[in-house]
Amino acid sequence: MASHQLTVRETVSASRKLNADHARELLSGMNTLIVAKGKKSETWSLRSGITDEMVQAMLGPTGNLRAPTLKSGKTLMVGFGEEVWSKILG
Repeated sequence: MASHQLTVRETVSASRKLNADHARELLSGMNTLIVAKGKKSETWSLRSGITDEMVQAMLGPTGNLRAPTLKSGKTLMVGFGEEVWSKILG
């Protein structure tokens, strides 16, 4: 198994509640959004704009941003799905 090194540029405590406005800010400048929920995932191209559906997919039942959230280049990944993360991160 190949080893990859990640550089963490910013961490945000899970106790800091991030809402829909924060989710929209995170999408700024991104080309792709991937939202994972267990074995299911959904991928959107952001080239034609950000929709309410995309933002809602990023939020959990309490209306806060789901964790973990990762920016990799121009891709934003929200939520955890082992298969998706393995594919993106190698």
